[in-house]
Amino acid sequence: MLIDLHNHTYPKSDDSFISADELVDAARSAGLDGVCLTEHDDFWPAEDAAELTRRHGILVLPGAEINTDAGHVLAFGLCRYRFGMHKPLFLRAEANRLGAALIAAHPYRRRFLADPGQDPEARAEMLARAVADRQLRLFDAVESRNGRGSVVENCFADDLRRCLGLPGVGGSDAHRRHQIGAAATRFQRRITSLDDLITELKSGRMQPVALAAASPAAAPAVG
Repeated sequence: MLIDLHNHTYPKSDDSFISADELVDAARSAGLDGVCLTEHDDFWPAEDAAELTRRHGILVLPGAEINTDAGHVLAFGLCRYRFGMHKPLFLRAEANRLGAALIAAHPYRRRFLADPGQDPEARAEMLARAVADRQLRLFDAVESRNGRGSVVENCFADDLRRCLGLPGVGGSDAHRRHQIGAAATRFQRRITSLDDLITELKSGRMQPVALAAASPAAAPAVG
């Protein structure tokens, strides 16, 4: 089944231009089986996600995008922000305590520059530097297909994933309606709950899928 793991809605994410109802409706229209709400350092109550599921007839699961010293991290299974989550080791410990799953979001940011990256030597150096970052080994998967990332950025993320020996996922990183469903994750097994999602993320039984071309320039690259 296809689930878009990375999305933002207003007002919980103040850089988004879509409401939760608009996002979920667009996800259903795009043919997705499920969609995740991953606001910036904010969390959707499980009961609100369940209500969106009932209202729209498509699976809606809560998550969050946490800003950390190792970049942005998609978290599933955490229910509130605790001071210290900006430290990857603290965030990992909290995830372990609660049985949550963590994904390195758009890992090319701050690690890959497209202009010098055209040179194979420069790209190899950037990749080696990223692989050497031990903080990236704290996560369960890597977002190797981001709907707002360019082809070369996503290729770098996928190479990084392979070097780290981690599974890859996809998400649209939507902040606007037309970006929804640009990328998603195909899961081998049926998912009906947040617990199911966490189990499958940790198992690695999934792969990223590109579904549509969304313009990376359509919204600021901050989410």
